[in-house]
Amino acid sequence: MKKFIKIGVLSILIFFVSCERKTTSLIDPTTDDDINYFVWKGLNLYYLWQKDVPDLEDTRFSSFDDLYIHFRGYPSPEAIFENLLYKPTDRFSWIVEDYIALENSFQGINLSSGMEFGVVNYKNNSKNVFGYVRYVIPNTDAASKGVKRGMIFNTIDGTQLNLDNYKSLLFGNNTNITIGLSDFNAGNPTSNNSTISLIKTELQENPIALSKVITEGNKKIGYLMYNQFASSYDAHLNAAFANFKAENIDNLIIDLRYNLGGSVNSATYLGSMITGQFTGQLYSQEIWNAKVTKVNPASRFINNFTNEIKNVDANGNIILQESINSLNLDKVYFIVSYSSASASELVINSLSSHIDVNLVGKTTRGKQVGSITLYDSFNLKKTGADLNPHHRYAMQPLVLEISNKEGVNYPDGIIPGSPEFPGIVLGEDYEDLGVLGERSDPLLNTTLNYIITGNKWFSAKNDSYNYKEISSSKISTPARDNMFVDFKK
Repeated sequence: MKKFIKIGVLSILIFFVSCERKTTSLIDPTTDDDINYFVWKGLNLYYLWQKDVPDLEDTRFSSFDDLYIHFRGYPSPEAIFENLLYKPTDRFSWIVEDYIALENSFQGINLSSGMEFGVVNYKNNSKNVFGYVRYVIPNTDAASKGVKRGMIFNTIDGTQLNLDNYKSLLFGNNTNITIGLSDFNAGNPTSNNSTISLIKTELQENPIALSKVITEGNKKIGYLMYNQFASSYDAHLNAAFANFKAENIDNLIIDLRYNLGGSVNSATYLGSMITGQFTGQLYSQEIWNAKVTKVNPASRFINNFTNEIKNVDANGNIILQESINSLNLDKVYFIVSYSSASASELVINSLSSHIDVNLVGKTTRGKQVGSITLYDSFNLKKTGADLNPHHRYAMQPLVLEISNKEGVNYPDGIIPGSPEFPGIVLGEDYEDLGVLGERSDPLLNTTLNYIITGNKWFSAKNDSYNYKEISSSKISTPARDNMFVDFKK
């Protein structure tokens, strides 16, 4: 199932086009010039909207000198990158200064205290915001300090969080923070004079947060909370489904409420685990720009259901190969939120073309586009002796749009309870989140009742529709809400 996009031919093409335009070079390029050219070359080659950005046209610059001089007028590579994006359509491309941190983040390795949280506007529409603890990663500083799901905090190091400062206070370079706990107070939190000091360290999170079988009457219901499509945990995901299969579950709930996305391959594996009766059939299909499409066969842009996990490293060596544990289900339930994005939406959308998909939660993010990681080298890959050793910039530009087998996707988000996706609209109850994996969690409780009775009634006192959730600890990581594919020369 593993498939790769050809990059070598494209790199050679752009290299020779550039050389033909270059007459004489009077500029000895600096490292900054190298980075600027890398940004332009990568976007000129792979960017999904390359043809719509005048500065990315093949004939835009007559020589390297022309290009160098033009981009020296910008204050930073980040500014150049932003200027070359197709706005406002592109909401999700980004550039990083340290590709090692980015690569780690794709596999769940981030700087964190172990406290995962969301950031929400006060209900009174002031500029103030508060954080709520979504969950705590086991064996971390936050866990040892007694941080619990459902805690509310509104200050960092004694400073009230607001729209202007929350990014620097919560997501800055500070590795030691003190959160000021507060009472919910009907959505306008007030301090309760309790604090917890936390230390951020580099840690790796297992995205399979919970996997259990819930017995309700004569029904066995599998429940999986899955928080990132990280390929290094594909075997763990498959093992969870082996247990579901051994337990002979009747129904399955996949909780993606905090899953911002990740690997397209992992998303295809998950869809194949849920089903199994569609092996070899079309799961999803991709649209790339004309340059990429021209030099690759049509088969490179489709993802089929599969019965095998086969993961390889950057050099093509197999690092995981095993049969998929499939459940052959014809119905599945997903718990979703605005933090369900990219690969999460891909699974939901792709499966909806084949089986009955039901949703409980709130409208998803609406990210039906994906990216690849580009490095400053001749072929834009990390492997190879020509990787620029003088910096660690890498880009994650949008290069593809992805849809289900009918060519349908949902750029405005997938809506629970809509004609396409039956279910229930329900947000988190910030005042009483309950325990994940237990009936006390209103979203899980409602989903279980929906499965057992078919009834869309719920008892939670929930007015979360009136709150604006503006950020989260996950969206601040280098991986963000990325959906990515692997490619190889």
